[in-house]
Amino acid sequence: MTVASELHFKSVNYTGQGKGPHLIIMGAVHGNETAGTKGITRVMEQLDKGELRILNGSVTFVPVANPLAYAKGERAGDRNLNRDLFPKDDPKDFEDRIANWLCPLLASHDVLLDLHSFNAQSQPFVMVGPRNNEGPLEPFKHEEKERALARILGVKRFVDGWLRTYGDGVQRRMRDTSELQTVLRYGVGTTEFMRTTGGYALTLECGQHADPQAPEVAYRAIMNTLAHLGLIDAPAPTPIPREEMEYLSMMEVHDKLHDGDHFSRVWASFDRVSAGEEIGRRADGTPVLAPFDAIILFPDTGAKANNEWYYLARVNDSF
Repeated sequence: MTVASELHFKSVNYTGQGKGPHLIIMGAVHGNETAGTKGITRVMEQLDKGELRILNGSVTFVPVANPLAYAKGERAGDRNLNRDLFPKDDPKDFEDRIANWLCPLLASHDVLLDLHSFNAQSQPFVMVGPRNNEGPLEPFKHEEKERALARILGVKRFVDGWLRTYGDGVQRRMRDTSELQTVLRYGVGTTEFMRTTGGYALTLECGQHADPQAPEVAYRAIMNTLAHLGLIDAPAPTPIPREEMEYLSMMEVHDKLHDGDHFSRVWASFDRVSAGEEIGRRADGTPVLAPFDAIILFPDTGAKANNEWYYLARVNDSF
């Protein structure tokens, strides 16, 4: 049996002699998402054997960001590490203790690539951050660099709007607005925290958890990132042509209001729904209809009442 207090945290750094950006690449933020861990391990083996060399800048690998969740083979240790990711003066759980180690590590880097996977069969995709802005929710100034990196990872599907849409949902459901900022913090994970430090970051969903191709997606993305940022001696990867891209913006989050609310069919992320199509039923039998032609994201059959049930996105042509 794994004892949380006996676990340690591990990062491995490779630094070149030339100037360049400081990159951090992570796997297993969720313990059952191992594609990134396998991709990272493969690249580290090449570096350790001398088959690959870091010439400029540096790269830090975190093969297993959440060792407790990884040991359990489950998404979380005590809770979801990819929420409320801030240092804590008084850590309450294992993920708080990870944050006290991980957040300063992230802040010492310029760029983050966070490697994940997902439950249902679907194609890999990358979550990108906001447009450049000076707003209160997620101010940002590296849109061009971040989206240029997204286009060389080797995937063709791109999604933005996570924190904005999550924040809209929080504001809608909050009764005590004095708690709003505290609850909004819960939407901050690895990439959102990285952007608060002045860096830029991407979450790459490499495929279904057990798909043997998912570690290949992770490996290719790592190698392309190292080449794109000039850390290794390799040709610059070719960006995905715009005509081959599928770019979606998250628009709405819909909550489960009662435990008896249920979906009308088994939905998977990226399923399309037409305006007026039934998505589910409330506990009293009231149909829940799509308000517009949309793409469903992250449908959660196990959601509890007053929590996110599913998100809706729209195609966006202006990447």
